Amino acid sequence: MSVVNRIKQAAAKCIHQIYGAEIAPIEILVNQTKPEFEGDYTVVMFAFVKTFKQSPEQIGQALGNAMMAEFPTLFSGFNIVKGFLNLTIEASYWHEFLAEQYTNSTFGYHQPTGNKVMVEYSSPNTNKPLHLGHLRNNFLGRSIAEILKASGNEVVKTCIVNDRGIHICKSMIAWQRYANGATPASANMKGDHFVGDYYVKFNDAYKAETAELIAKGLTAEQAEKEAPIMKEAQQMLLDWEAGNVAVLDLWKQMNGWVYEGFDATYQRIGTDFDKVYYESNTYLLGKDLVDKGLADKVFYQKDDKSVWIDLTADGLDEKLVRRKDGTSVYITQDIGLAEQKQKEFNANQSIYVVGDEQNYHFKVLKLICQKLQLPSADGIDHLSYGMVELPTGKMKSREGTVVDADDLVDAMIAIAKEKTEELGKVNDFTEAERTVLYDTIGLGALKFFLLRVDPKKKMIFNPEESIDFHGFTGPFIQYTYARISSILRKLNYTSTTPLSVASDQAWLPLEKALIVTLEQFPSVLKDAGLEQDPSKVAIYIFTLAKTFSSFYNEHSIANAETESKQQLRIMLSILTATVIKNGMSVLGIKVPERM
Repeated sequence: MSVVNRIKQAAAKCIHQIYGAEIAPIEILVNQTKPEFEGDYTVVMFAFVKTFKQSPEQIGQALGNAMMAEFPTLFSGFNIVKGFLNLTIEASYWHEFLAEQYTNSTFGYHQPTGNKVMVEYSSPNTNKPLHLGHLRNNFLGRSIAEILKASGNEVVKTCIVNDRGIHICKSMIAWQRYANGATPASANMKGDHFVGDYYVKFNDAYKAETAELIAKGLTAEQAEKEAPIMKEAQQMLLDWEAGNVAVLDLWKQMNGWVYEGFDATYQRIGTDFDKVYYESNTYLLGKDLVDKGLADKVFYQKDDKSVWIDLTADGLDEKLVRRKDGTSVYITQDIGLAEQKQKEFNANQSIYVVGDEQNYHFKVLKLICQKLQLPSADGIDHLSYGMVELPTGKMKSREGTVVDADDLVDAMIAIAKEKTEELGKVNDFTEAERTVLYDTIGLGALKFFLLRVDPKKKMIFNPEESIDFHGFTGPFIQYTYARISSILRKLNYTSTTPLSVASDQAWLPLEKALIVTLEQFPSVLKDAGLEQDPSKVAIYIFTLAKTFSSFYNEHSIANAETESKQQLRIMLSILTATVIKNGMSVLGIKVPERM
């Protein structure tokens, strides 16, 4: 149990003793004490004023005295500042905590809860390679999955691939027109890049044909409809749906090229899935649920035979769930897939990692599933995130101005190489070791920069800023870990070395700040999972690394004042390294032993 939860339980017990009131521990607000005040943790008194008819200072004084008397091995002192009860934790508590945990390589991870969560992320289209926006999606999805797993949940990672539709046909038509039989192998290109180039070629040709028709007297709207290349793509989609063998063969071939490219990128960036769904297999799902919804009067049918749901009473609008020709719309497919995933995995919660432009869609999806009384309905959760932009502005796939994921990773590794070599600390590394290090730093910088921001916020990604060995970055944290590893190597200590610390040894301020921060790690992981916010872990690990750097710059480990003090600091260093490694791991970031 965390020290904060111990404080809450102690406070609840003493409140009951003093006032006879039953206050749930969860309702008691406990914060870390501000640096300018004496104490470790602060209990806020203002919420009790109306109930107990006393001033915050009176309540705090009574509660502080009671907690000291009832829990003498937990608290060593307290003070009142206005409405805040500042508590000092007994030094021996921190000694015992450190002695118990410094050898625990899985510190921070929680025991299994029996809760099962599905996380769906990535969701690429097979007409283009992954880009910067996909990277934020992948890093968010995988990190939330790993954070939830570390919090004790059973996690299933899934992906839905958008492998059919008009956008796929556009790449196929352009390939037929312009490729002259070229393949990724003959062009010496990754398959996803190869196919993506034809998507851009389609739109270039479409613009040219539209402009030509406008010059002949058509309106822009007429020209867009009559452009021959667009008509060809629309016919190809009809042929695909009709099962045309030649079209299906080309579709399979081009998608196969893209999948090979996706797999290479996923492996490189550390993304993985337990189950991949394909829209070509799921787009017909949900039709039976529309019939059920009509029978149960959840949906209604208009005169033109189209089927709708009226959500105006829920603050939304009317939503089409089946077209008048009997075909499904996206929401219908999503309802059907939600039901299928629930039958397959029986998860308590299903988290969809999708950009904030789909906020409305997921409100509607959850509400319709609830009205249909699907078992999966209440567990539907949308992890909404903001767009990633570059300093130069937005990106557009059709115009070929997106930042390609592979190109960005290459650039990050190149920057990592340049900045590392400037420091001149890898001259004794082998070529293979340097290659691994540059990959570790470059990818770590990229992931940390994209994860350190609250997912709900839009962000601007600046590659140069992300690789700063002294800033709020992944490389700074990686360097801190490497520094600790170097210290322990020189002193010949590991996490399995028997160490001990005197229970009456005093804590110096920076030692205390470090142990207090370390103890918070399990709670940070839990909160990050509950709030679906990896930035909480990123900010915490950065704070820990900064705290360790301050501690190390102030206090010698090798030349500590006493043997006992040296052992204390070594134990702090070992646990700090463990927490950095575990915290960065759930973010998908590796930490180097040497740097």
